[in-house]
Amino acid sequence: MVAAEDLRRRAGTGAIPQTPRLTLREMSASDLDDMAALLGDPEVMRYYPRPKTRDEALGWIRWNERLYQTFGFGLWLMRLAETDGFVGDCGLTVQHVDGEAEVEVGYHVRSDLWCRGLATEAAAACRDYATTVLGLDRLVAIVNPQNHPSQRVAEKIGMTVERQIVYADRPALLFVFGCAASPST
Repeated sequence: MVAAEDLRRRAGTGAIPQTPRLTLREMSASDLDDMAALLGDPEVMRYYPRPKTRDEALGWIRWNERLYQTFGFGLWLMRLAETDGFVGDCGLTVQHVDGEAEVEVGYHVRSDLWCRGLATEAAAACRDYATTVLGLDRLVAIVNPQNHPSQRVAEKIGMTVERQIVYADRPALLFVFGCAASPST
């Protein structure tokens, strides 16, 4: 993976991705009510160990603020362009998979807004940002094997399953866009 300083420099050359229906922006503590509701929703968090508490949602925001500072990207807050209504989050994070740093595209959408293509639209914009602005030739998504909707989003943005992994002590599928070969091979 490219060094953090290079990623931060490259990220500074491009605006946060936007789509026709969605605006994305950095999240902050002022978004805590929305993020706590999202990350506390048992449906949204079905494939996580459990929903997050309000304090954990604040920790999520702080983690993303550190990502913005370190890499120039993170998970961004999604809002509907037309109404400014809160949708969820989507963006890029650095994850460690089998000892290798990988850039992952991730997304969470309010459960009442599922099946509208919003996660796919935002994830595709983030994929394009990763390849064109950041110059990455590989992007991953770490998906629970039972999370078929998230798998479909990954597939719709051109990702394919590279292999099964264990991530955070749980089985997962590693979806890859770009160079299909594992960085360790």
